[in-house]
Amino acid sequence: MEIQALGYVGLPTVAIDDWAAYGTKFLGLQLIDRTKGYLNFRMDDRRQRLVVSNDSADRSSFFGWEVADARALEAMATRVESAGIAVERLSGQLASQRRVKEAIAFKDPVGNRLEVFYGAEIAVDPFVPGRSISGFRTGPLGMGHAVLHVEHLDAALEFYTKVLGLRVSDFFTVPYRAYFFHVNPRHHSFAMIETGRNGIHHLMMELTMLDDVGQGYDLAHGEKGRIATTLGRHINDQMVSFYARTPSDFFIEYGWGGRSIEPATWQPEEITYGASLWGHDRDWLGPEQLAAARELKLKAAEDGLRAPVNVMDGNYTVAPGACAWWDSMRKTG
Repeated sequence: MEIQALGYVGLPTVAIDDWAAYGTKFLGLQLIDRTKGYLNFRMDDRRQRLVVSNDSADRSSFFGWEVADARALEAMATRVESAGIAVERLSGQLASQRRVKEAIAFKDPVGNRLEVFYGAEIAVDPFVPGRSISGFRTGPLGMGHAVLHVEHLDAALEFYTKVLGLRVSDFFTVPYRAYFFHVNPRHHSFAMIETGRNGIHHLMMELTMLDDVGQGYDLAHGEKGRIATTLGRHINDQMVSFYARTPSDFFIEYGWGGRSIEPATWQPEEITYGASLWGHDRDWLGPEQLAAARELKLKAAEDGLRAPVNVMDGNYTVAPGACAWWDSMRKTG
């Protein structure tokens, strides 16, 4: 697979000052550069992960997909051009602004600007979070995942699978139609939701400790209207998360405990219980969709649907003691 990870994202905004506070004091990102037109944020050892620009500086969002080297970049450019899509070579100055060696750019079928790059710049100084958090789960998994609204899903589905080479992780059709895609062991680095419009639905940032998410949830509760989706757990990637409104017209999913998959052997499947195992009440859904989503969660509970907790070295301890009933359930599960 040529694309390895979601490397960076760029966002336009009319509220750049609000983003400076939101990115640092709420999300815990490190603001490394600030000009009249741009904010540049770190979230790990990469020199830059998130770029926020005011409307006068850059009116389009962009998504930076990482490949291994110059050879992989050329192969991707050839593949995209062979599909009849115009490819732009980023100038040296723009590549430097992206903090990468080389990059190309093109648009997907619904008009989103995609950039493919290699050679991301590594910072020499350690990441310093904007508030007290343990850090973000990134590395070879990339910066998280991006989910887009799409007006019509089928044309975009063909582009992302056949041209870009993303692989379907799973999909569901109720309470809305959605497809999820992987490029590495993160369950999904990209997804699309068919909502009748085009744009960013949300970006996901995964924390290394569950308490970071809970404390972020407390912070979000302190601002009226900040929480768009309550705390809950997804069925497919098993992430414990909530969604917060950004100063722009989309959400950030703030999560912990996402599952890892084996890309070489993973088989996609339809998720018939909807998006969430529990929680995740979405105030942006219409009444009928919200009722359908709640009914699916109750059905999952009635059917005994459960999932293991996904942990990393250092973020868990094993509780002492034994439960005969639990041991018998594990043997029969």
